Amino acid sequence: MQIYSRGRSDRVRCLGSPAKVSRYVLALILILLGSSHPASGQIDLSGEWAARYHEDQLERIPGPDIGDYLGIPINDDLRLRADSWDASLLTLLEHECIPHPATYATRGPAEIRIDEDIDFTVNPAVVKAIVISGTFGGATRTVWMDGRPHPPEWALHTWAGFSSGHWEGETLVVETTHIKAGYLRRNGVITSDEATVLEYWSRHGDVLTALSIREDPIYLTEPFVQSSNWVIDPVRRPTNFAKCIPVEEIVGRKRGYVPHHLPGSNTLLEDFANRFSVPFEATRGGAETMYPEYRLKLKNMPRPPPKVSK
Repeated sequence: MQIYSRGRSDRVRCLGSPAKVSRYVLALILILLGSSHPASGQIDLSGEWAARYHEDQLERIPGPDIGDYLGIPINDDLRLRADSWDASLLTLLEHECIPHPATYATRGPAEIRIDEDIDFTVNPAVVKAIVISGTFGGATRTVWMDGRPHPPEWALHTWAGFSSGHWEGETLVVETTHIKAGYLRRNGVITSDEATVLEYWSRHGDVLTALSIREDPIYLTEPFVQSSNWVIDPVRRPTNFAKCIPVEEIVGRKRGYVPHHLPGSNTLLEDFANRFSVPFEATRGGAETMYPEYRLKLKNMPRPPPKVSK
């Protein structure tokens, strides 16, 4: 589910930047979600969690359509990059085993496991770190809870990134930096290695929700906010995918060839608009397409006729 915040009205502008507005919306959501019981402190998030895809199964399992950038605050640079992307890139040996980075890990198929690394050498014992495993590709995340600082900018970037956490009432707040460039959406829309993620993990009974805010000064013009859900699963399941062994998928390809589309040559970009009778301009994305007011603009846009099933 994508969380929409109101955008261009005078009432919202007085609150400040879009990033600040998103945080106001986020705070309201957390208050509403937590209103069923008072915030009394840290809660136990550990256990086996089964993902739920009832809100966005098509987006997260088979994956989005080529050229569908609706609702994503991409800039022109990212739009050109996504237009040039070819899905066959994933058949290259060096790309076959790439894990989902922290910017996308909660969106992919994942039966996650959460564990606590407890330091019993102090009294009372404290949680030193929270470990989240099971995301696609096995990029296990360690959320440090001991107050250690994030590394300097030039430090190593990894798929999991560096995460630090703290509690705000019963909500675990996680800040992640030093993430490798990777998926934001599985159709060529990526984040750069300067992207950061701010997450709010909340448990309500047997339901676990992670609300993620991704910011990227290179490719995004505003924060991109989404949520994902899991339910407690008493059945212990493998939390990491089997070890990936790259194989030659396409024989005879020239050494060094990288699948791509030259600018203006990707004939697949309009397929999504044509199939669902959506204005092509809208599929190009951008911050404007995130907001409810954009629906008024859609009414005046030309759209391809709906396809009739034979």
